[in-house]
Amino acid sequence: MRVLITGGGGFIGSHAVVETLLAGHEVVVVDDCSNVAPPKEGKTLPPSLERVCLIVGDKFAAKLSFHLGCITDPVMMTNVMKGCDVVMHFAGLKAVGESSVKPLEYYRVNVGGTINLLKCMQEVGCYKIIFSSSATVYKPAKTVEDLPFVEGQPTGDCSCPYARSKLFVEEILSDAAIANQEISCISLRYFNPVGAHPSGLIGEDPQGIPNNLMPYVAQVAIGRRPHLNVFGRDYDTVDGTGVRDYIHVVDLAKGHLAAFSALESKGFKTFNLGTGKGTSVLEMVSAFRKASGQPIPTIDCERRAGDVAWMWCCPEKAKNELNWVATSSIDDMCVDLWRFQQANPLGYADNNNL
Repeated sequence: MRVLITGGGGFIGSHAVVETLLAGHEVVVVDDCSNVAPPKEGKTLPPSLERVCLIVGDKFAAKLSFHLGCITDPVMMTNVMKGCDVVMHFAGLKAVGESSVKPLEYYRVNVGGTINLLKCMQEVGCYKIIFSSSATVYKPAKTVEDLPFVEGQPTGDCSCPYARSKLFVEEILSDAAIANQEISCISLRYFNPVGAHPSGLIGEDPQGIPNNLMPYVAQVAIGRRPHLNVFGRDYDTVDGTGVRDYIHVVDLAKGHLAAFSALESKGFKTFNLGTGKGTSVLEMVSAFRKASGQPIPTIDCERRAGDVAWMWCCPEKAKNELNWVATSSIDDMCVDLWRFQQANPLGYADNNNL
């Protein structure tokens, strides 16, 4: 198959490119490189995709093409989509805090960009899409008894424009599938992707200050940051810190390949991708101390607005219908992330590591 991957230069997208190429598919990547390092002068691929080629080897790399551009561009998107059978849609703005400062930009890119994508798909006759959604679409759990999240639970009451944009897109995809019975839409609700490819070649390379826990922890361990701020030590959890469902990014990428099977039936479907286990912030820090051998100092801070005490999923639907199960442990996630961080102390900006 010919697979279009929007945002394929990013953290999750680049890992999905690896798995899709290794499965024998042709891959077309579109990325505006707003969240990742752009191609270097004289190069046709961004650094993340150059490293993807090293991972998969020349045979599979020959099936990869890249287009620098934004999903909001109708002419470009129509042109690159010709001949594609499936779309994996990762592209979008993703910083929770920034979304509250720039809500219109988040709706323009995340919602408007998806509408443009769907129009272009219709124009070229491509009717299968896998969407990168988020656990933040669920209504927050009021008590731990409300967990784990299952796909049929209510959505809404989102804490920020980023989360609302994900929910709006899910609703748009559902409506599109009702209106056109040729369409197959899979929305994969991620929990907390972490880790890196076991090769150490690709991983999360935040532009600026990391917004998520683990890349920040890794930068503290490597000496780029002095300490980790722990937001909230008074939650009703095992150690007072927030509990999340962390999933290895490679397991997550493999979940997208597993979702191909569900595209054979029409309509709109949702699946949780997580481990089904909750781990606290301090438990993750402890695991990374073990993996890295570094002290990782922490400072206790007040809770952040919008944060919740606990969030983990029930992944049984993906197991039963997609034959997919997350296999990597918390220790695996930390070891692989530390391997990437050690090999790339400055991320992809470290030109000596290609």
